[in-house]
Amino acid sequence: MKIAFIGLGIMGRPMAGHLLDGGHDLYLHDLRPAPQNLLEKGGHACRSNKEAAAQGDIVITMVPDTPDVEAAIFGPDGVAQGLAPGKTVVDMSSISPIATKDFARRINELGCDYVDAPVSGGEVGAKQATLTIMVGGSEKAFARVKPLFELMGKNITLVGGNGDGQTAKVANQIIVALTIEAVGEALLFASKAGADPAMVRKALMGGFASSRILEVHGERMINRTFDPGFRIELHQKDLNLALSGARALKMSLPNTATCQELFNACAAHGGSAWDHSAMVRALEDLANHEIGSKERQKGAA
Repeated sequence: MKIAFIGLGIMGRPMAGHLLDGGHDLYLHDLRPAPQNLLEKGGHACRSNKEAAAQGDIVITMVPDTPDVEAAIFGPDGVAQGLAPGKTVVDMSSISPIATKDFARRINELGCDYVDAPVSGGEVGAKQATLTIMVGGSEKAFARVKPLFELMGKNITLVGGNGDGQTAKVANQIIVALTIEAVGEALLFASKAGADPAMVRKALMGGFASSRILEVHGERMINRTFDPGFRIELHQKDLNLALSGARALKMSLPNTATCQELFNACAAHGGSAWDHSAMVRALEDLANHEIGSKERQKGAA
């Protein structure tokens, strides 16, 4: 297929690489120059989103936030200006479900299909092509783009109509944030009580408390490896979507709000670009104690 790929950051770059490896013809655009490794694989650098969209039969956007998607698609020299009837726009960013429905309507009016397909799995999942992809759109559009998704991910689900993929992603981010907070509290408790948190984590990995977050982010907390990963500022954006959606639905998400406040505390300490597992640092401030294995603490002494 001829594919326009817009947004070549931490996630977009490896995702585009998998499509090139799959034999597809990619037309690339980003605010920065297209990565050299993608050009060496046969990708074509374009001067604008409009130019990329004009070349591609399918247009994929992978940018940070709702305003970025709107600008990429509907702004000056945007995707919409390069579309022709029959093309498909696929937004793989994580943005507002409400805005997504409006974007889909505007693209449909141009005679094109719209698919929202946010992902979970972070940079590791993007590089390993193991992303979870949550899809909103028609069955016809989903069938057309599913072979592309299979090059980038493993767990691919058509959740429902436009906006439902984004709703599933918001739900995912609620669970991830609350689980990071729970793992942080548990390991912090263990460490301050005098146990080796590395051994506590190992014990918990064999029980009902086991989770991917305990496995990966628990290790980050113990080893103090807080390079992203998935930046706190991006998770803050996702929880803003959850909390604003909850207000619109007249419902309460009390623990989601608590996690957002902990992220806010990290940001206040200069941590907007830390990995989201660094939420534990806010908990550590409250406890006046830092997690660390006994071996690590002895080494520091």
